[in-house]
This record gives sequence, C-alpha cells and structure tokens, in this order.
Amino acid sequence: MHARLISILTAIENSLLADDPSPDDGSWQTVRTVNYSTGIARMRLSVKDASGALKPRGAFLVQGFRLADESTCLRATLTWHGTETSVTRSVYEKPGIDWTYEARRITAEWAGGPPPAPEPQTDTTDDAADVRAMAVG
Repeated sequence: MHARLISILTAIENSLLADDPSPDDGSWQTVRTVNYSTGIARMRLSVKDASGALKPRGAFLVQGFRLADESTCLRATLTWHGTETSVTRSVYEKPGIDWTYEARRITAEWAGGPPPAPEPQTDTTDDAADVRAMAVG
C-alpha cells in the first residue's frame, strides 16, 4: 500500500517533468510528506525561477486504502495555489490497470488549472410567485 503512494507521486512528478521540463524558464521543486500509519502522502509543487525565487503552484494529496474486496484505492486531491478550489479523483485497482497512465491523467488535469468556479445560483422563488400571480390574474 505504502509503495503505491510513493510510486504514484513519483509518476506524477515524472509526468510534470516530461510535459513541462522548464516551467516559466525555471525548474520544478517538490516537497513530499508521507505518513505511513495513516496512508496519506502529500506533494507540494513550486517553480524555482532563474533568480532562485520559489513560486508555489499547488499540491497533490494522495490517500491510499484497502476496500472490502482487498483491492487498493487511491484518492488524489488536487489543489492549486491562489484558489480554494480542489478536485478529488479516485483510482481503483482492477485487472490490467496502468498506474502510470492514471498518474499522467491526474497530472494533466492538474496542469490544466483549476476548474471554473460554479456560477452562483439565484433565488427564483419570488420570480415563480410573480409568474403564478400573473397567470391567475
């Protein structure tokens, strides 16, 4: 289980390096933290620019756990610096699963940036009452 946490973070890091080897003419800087007793790993991502300054980009939080059928599930939470938005993706162990492909898919989603914020919903209860009143009158 714990090896899967480390290997998925490594695959994510390798995907970033392959897809964008010098972001903003800098280099990727990663910091990993793993808690083996809870099955949680985190990788924070920054870009080190030419002047040596670190610019935070976001993070991946990966939780690994066993399901009732004894298969493995990894749940990855993707976050981006400067936004409260997060996205969660689960990857379930099944015959023929390609963990490297799954890591590339998750990395590509993160590299695409945060999803657009949902539009605020407006309260239409007063509008519906007005329409009913017009229909009656």
